[in-house]
Amino acid sequence: MEITFNHLSFDENGLIPAIIQDAKTGDVLTLAYMNETALQKTIDTGETWFFSRKRQELWNKGETSGNKQLVNGISYDCDADALLVQVDPKGPACHTGETSCFYQSLISGKEASRTVIHDVAGKIRERRQKPVEGSYTNYLFTEGIDKILKKVGEESSEVIIGAKNNDKDEIKWEIADLTYHTLVLMELLDVSIGDIKEVLYGRHIAKGNGYDK
Repeated sequence: MEITFNHLSFDENGLIPAIIQDAKTGDVLTLAYMNETALQKTIDTGETWFFSRKRQELWNKGETSGNKQLVNGISYDCDADALLVQVDPKGPACHTGETSCFYQSLISGKEASRTVIHDVAGKIRERRQKPVEGSYTNYLFTEGIDKILKKVGEESSEVIIGAKNNDKDEIKWEIADLTYHTLVLMELLDVSIGDIKEVLYGRHIAKGNGYDK
């Protein structure tokens, strides 16, 4: 698909910065540069291509490592001099093996909770794949679906009780417990957070005819 880039502002070297973002978690993965050829190849192949300022050549992310980035969308800022590329990463973005290139801090603030649901789901998946002795998560997987369903039912009841008690602290704890056990059930049944997001998007955003008709 040939696209003209006349509306974009490339610098004097013919480059434009591209911020690469995980489409699912919102994490910023890396900052790289594209020229018109790299941008066109990114659009044509559905994978990120960049221009290396050091080597002065095009390169395809993951071509040698296998850590490709599949493109979900590309947008540009108000000045048209920077790109935001949302991707589905197939491995770490950083050459060090870190998920994101931005893993070092100059100033450390409160730990971000934006991705906590994905982080918890990832920890649950890790426990399933690499069991740890004494792990409650592994206990649930060992007991199987009946035990997990029982816990989901119990936590649902606790949410109802907390709501009836009009206790904000209690309801927060109980909804968190219900969320965790639901994530365990989802992992057991191979249902991802992305699957749930797609259903919610389809019902409430794309069609606008879900629960809130």
